[in-house]
Amino acid sequence: MPDATRILGRVIRRLRTERGISQEGLAAISGIDRTFMGEIERGGANPSFDVLQRIASGLSVQLSEVIRQYESENE
Repeated sequence: MPDATRILGRVIRRLRTERGISQEGLAAISGIDRTFMGEIERGGANPSFDVLQRIASGLSVQLSEVIRQYESENE
């Protein structure tokens, strides 16, 4: 089973690219450092609930959608 943080990072990266948002742009919208965003997308950082909420908001999706996609990939 793939690492949970890697799966979460893939989900966030996919949602971001589907919306045509750069990694730097999403970091700015979400109010987090762009290097931290890169770490999250690579599965090297485990974001807090607050950070996940801000990322979901920056992606214009509900956090539940991020979690749903995570669970779908983790099956």
